[in-house]
Amino acid sequence: MSVDLWGKEPLIDGAALLDDVETFLGRFIAYPSDAARVAHTLWIAHAWFMETWESTPRIAFLSPEPGSGKSRCLEVTEPLVPRAVHAVNTTPAYLFRKVSDEAGPPTILFDEIDTVFGPKAKDNEEVRGMLNAGHRRGATAGRCVVVGKIVKTEELPAYCAVALAGLNDLPDTIMTRSVIVRMRRRAPDETVEPWRHRINGPQAAGMFEQLGAWSAQSVDDIMWPDMPSGIEDRNADVWEPLLAVADLAGSAWPDRARVAAVALVAAAAGQGGSMGIQLLRDVRDVFAGADAMATEAILAALHEIDESPWADLRGKPLDARGLSRRLAKYDVKPRTIRVGEHLPKGYRAEDLYDSWARYLPSVADVADVADLSGPTGPVVADVVGPLWKLRDTDIKDMDSAVGTGVPVAPRESATSATPQQTSAEQPRSSPASEPVLCRCCRAELSRFRSTRGFTTCVAHDHLDALSAATVSAS
Repeated sequence: MSVDLWGKEPLIDGAALLDDVETFLGRFIAYPSDAARVAHTLWIAHAWFMETWESTPRIAFLSPEPGSGKSRCLEVTEPLVPRAVHAVNTTPAYLFRKVSDEAGPPTILFDEIDTVFGPKAKDNEEVRGMLNAGHRRGATAGRCVVVGKIVKTEELPAYCAVALAGLNDLPDTIMTRSVIVRMRRRAPDETVEPWRHRINGPQAAGMFEQLGAWSAQSVDDIMWPDMPSGIEDRNADVWEPLLAVADLAGSAWPDRARVAAVALVAAAAGQGGSMGIQLLRDVRDVFAGADAMATEAILAALHEIDESPWADLRGKPLDARGLSRRLAKYDVKPRTIRVGEHLPKGYRAEDLYDSWARYLPSVADVADVADLSGPTGPVVADVVGPLWKLRDTDIKDMDSAVGTGVPVAPRESATSATPQQTSAEQPRSSPASEPVLCRCCRAELSRFRSTRGFTTCVAHDHLDALSAATVSAS
């Protein structure tokens, strides 16, 4: 804290304040990653600047099993945010009128959200509508009110900060507007302090007051941030307020926030999305560089993927008609292809490239990130590569890497050729010294990576690239 020479109130050091908040949270919550802790800290701070944002992200603490610390995240958040409302089973009328409070929009901490969106949910359409629409400033809910014999209309504000906690997943309309934190039960070697509101709640009072003072002092200094490459559309809407808070705080927070954005967006993308997105991803893996594949070969390979549902869809495996129907939504249709002397029905990779590029996005590069040491230690140096290739093990690598300038890349694994590929058709990894040409557009690439035994075009996120020597030989 420094002295304001032109006023009476001391100036708040935003970076030091966020450090204190992060340390406080880490005392009671066993986060799955450093990125999750950084995101939670920034989300709490963003709730103090609600009149600034065009859109507010939800933060969703989800887990497959109870006892994973989801409710604890909301409990520790409560004494740090303005006008906290800890909701579990509230009526729509209560929520709408609470958001309309003249004192300002509340910060809703909605526990057991699976009761609102899960399979056992009933009659929660109004609450779901508010949570879906309330991320945007100016969003309202229209209602009819009967006063005597007169029916009047009223519009109630729906815009407010919302933190969610629940089991399993949420609808895509919520997931795509949220920072997703996948909580898990603590391992035997993970220890945290027990949370007692009567004891620990007052310990947060000082930070609560400082967050309020910091927001009042610096609200006019908020600048719209530059997004990391590949963080765009809805992901950009989600992370823009959090990165703006990090930039306002300064010190290591801008870099740490951007690394957290890349890591958590990558983790969310790796969860599979809709069935259609999962099918596109699995078909891309099955093709593995082949120019064309017969439908029977595609189905056989899909059925062998243990973690995907294609071998058992309501008791039956995915068949040719089901594959055609699902891919037709992406304007991909089967055609007659040549496999040796046979002419079966199948699919060509060139018909799928557009859908792969549109629906399986990538983060091309977050380059030259310096040492991001904070109160919990260094985070990561350089993150390179397509989002869809980042797995949980890679996110752990991000959390533990030191800022040495060495790229953090997914591990490689060998993949055998599909039945339709000859040895000459198999894509190959190119040495870093060779120029690389994109397989589709044949443009020379300055960045590429070897993933799963194949050289991937980072710039276009195409399936693979060939070395210049290979192209000239062909």
